[in-house]
Amino acid sequence: MSTTTEVTAETVEWLTEEQQKTWRSFRQGVARLLAVLEHELDAKSGLSTHEYEVLVRLSEAPGRTLRMAQLADNVAHSRSRLTHTVRRMEESGLVARVPCESDARGVNATMTDKGWATLVAAAPGHVQSVRDHLVDVLTPEQFAALGDAMETVRVHLTGGACHVEGEPDAC
Repeated sequence: MSTTTEVTAETVEWLTEEQQKTWRSFRQGVARLLAVLEHELDAKSGLSTHEYEVLVRLSEAPGRTLRMAQLADNVAHSRSRLTHTVRRMEESGLVARVPCESDARGVNATMTDKGWATLVAAAPGHVQSVRDHLVDVLTPEQFAALGDAMETVRVHLTGGACHVEGEPDAC
């Protein structure tokens, strides 16, 4: 991910004008898209995008349960940030934290029936927002290229296609 050689103003390969333009468009587009999606999700459901993503990941897991460490990796949150999010969600009755039966050191997050009902109610509005502001704005080719590009970045930053922090045999 990072190099051990010190990078300085004299040694860095500066972005070309076109690369700078593309980088800034990407950065501004992502920031504005995420802000709109966050606002619309909160306005329609009362959920933050972080809470929504936790519910989605739990809904896709067997028994609607994941180890907290795996959940943190899946939603790309630090463990401490996820712990705070899950604590709030637990207080709202959306999830429960329970000890992991197979490993006394581990903690699982489990979606409650209220969490499931909340996700089912929130999903249509959120999916429509994603369509309105991303999927239907791009051509199918642009959308596919965006997905391919971001998958390449994700793999680069996580150490591989099947990397799950703390679980080397995740594949």
